[in-house]
Amino acid sequence: MVDNTYSRILLKLSGESLKGDKEYGLDIDILNFISKQIASLQNMGLEIGIVIGGGNIWRGVDYENIGMDRSTADSAGMLATIMNALSLQDSLESIDVKVRTQSSINVPSVAEPYIRRRAIRHMEKGRVVIFAGGTGNPYMSTDTAAALKALEIGAEVLVMAKNNVDGVYNSDPMLNDDAIKYNSITHYDALSKKLNVLDSTALSLCMDNNLPIIVFNIFQEGNIHRICRGEKIGTVISSD
Repeated sequence: MVDNTYSRILLKLSGESLKGDKEYGLDIDILNFISKQIASLQNMGLEIGIVIGGGNIWRGVDYENIGMDRSTADSAGMLATIMNALSLQDSLESIDVKVRTQSSINVPSVAEPYIRRRAIRHMEKGRVVIFAGGTGNPYMSTDTAAALKALEIGAEVLVMAKNNVDGVYNSDPMLNDDAIKYNSITHYDALSKKLNVLDSTALSLCMDNNLPIIVFNIFQEGNIHRICRGEKIGTVISSD
């Protein structure tokens, strides 16, 4: 096994990162690029869990804003994450990566139910595990699902893959050319400054359990590989 900084990680992928330049849906080239990055981690001997969002297909908050019941809108969003998970599963399997998809909502014909001990056993056997369906509850984002799953499976770090943003800034770098990047910041400061890098529930959960978060740009090839080797990439959010 390669000498890695981490042995088990939880990778959070946003749904928006999968759509490329499209207004919605999947860009197959983007999907295959991300799959190759994940395969490189497996070749390093890492145990990998993945939580995937659904914003490229459905954003519950948008439909709530036009009058849909929040619980119904969020439930539809959970189904979108399952669609993305199955797409990622297929892409990974096409390059011979062993993978299992587990869902927090019951869809036994396409995915295993989420069972913590089974998920850990899959990873111990060298399989990538994709966690779909969010937390299985409305009013909870996939960021919160990622924090929760990372803690449940004993991941050493939550790695947040961002779309063309290389870390945490004091304001939106896409809108403000003078935005300042943080190389590191504490959970508490990220919360108090309301930096919106991930939702406050997820950030608080990580802070309360001393789980470090690394925010980085997944579309710079090799970034995630270097992170797991201990290189300083993106922004580290930690208790120190």
